[in-house]
Amino acid sequence: MLTNSLLEILNLLQLESEAIARTATRLKQDQVVRVMELLAACKGKIVVLGVGKSGIIAQKVAATMTSTGTVALPLHPSDALHGGLGIIGSEDVVIVLSNSGETDEIVATLPYLKQRQVPIVAIVGNLNSTLAERADAVLDASVDQEACPLNMAPTTSTTVALAIGDALAMALMKSKGLTLDDFALNHPGGRLGKRLILRVSDLMHGGAKNPTIPTGSSWVDVVRAISNRGLGAVNVIDRSGHLTGVITDGDLRRAIQRLSHAELENLTGDEIMTRNPVVANPDLLAYDALRLMENRPSQISVLPVVDNGGLCVGLIRLHDIVRSGL
Repeated sequence: MLTNSLLEILNLLQLESEAIARTATRLKQDQVVRVMELLAACKGKIVVLGVGKSGIIAQKVAATMTSTGTVALPLHPSDALHGGLGIIGSEDVVIVLSNSGETDEIVATLPYLKQRQVPIVAIVGNLNSTLAERADAVLDASVDQEACPLNMAPTTSTTVALAIGDALAMALMKSKGLTLDDFALNHPGGRLGKRLILRVSDLMHGGAKNPTIPTGSSWVDVVRAISNRGLGAVNVIDRSGHLTGVITDGDLRRAIQRLSHAELENLTGDEIMTRNPVVANPDLLAYDALRLMENRPSQISVLPVVDNGGLCVGLIRLHDIVRSGL
């Protein structure tokens, strides 16, 4: 039973993949060029229409375009006929998805789209349909067979429509020269977006929260400073505010462990601190700071933050970066 099911699933996946491959051969160059000209020249937004399963694909295509630098939104034709047309402006372009090209709601919407004089791009499975005839540009999304055993449920047809929509979105993205930074601006909640946007200055403990002690401080003062700040480390600064070193609670414990009581009496932070430590600039990407901490023979868990003038402006911990979701 399991083997038969696996074979059936593999066959259906093969069927859908072959349908996408055939679509690549069916698309006419002049129509593709026309569609890309309309979309690239759009000064407004792209509105994507579809009904039923095609409506769900329309939502995904619009979401992909929006996240990759092309403002787009989905609109259900029924909603369009009851006030939703108000979102369509004269500078917009409309993409309509339909396998049959004869869906009642789609056909009923076409005259009103024409009245608004907006270009209509059809991604359609029937090139002889009403939708194909009234569209300004047509992309052939026809399929020979649905993956459904009854050849009824939209499966292969919606997969092909989605693939075409994704291809249009990526082609637009490339034509607009979208960069990783641009992409990240649209994805601040995702890990990739955070890696490309969050900087050390966004996460560091700076200002009044910057844990510092002056040079020459006693080891007892170091203990108090680490305990009071609760960050597990303190920056050691000179009178002008420049960094001279950093002391972690580990540095402190190791110093106390190796010294006698008599030696501890005159111990200062200068003798405990790590001089010339690895530092971060406030403008450094937090992800790069994370790599500074981890990509080394002996990993570290804190970085003093030093500005371009050498002033110590804060401290950032590995915990702060990890907690941000990077």
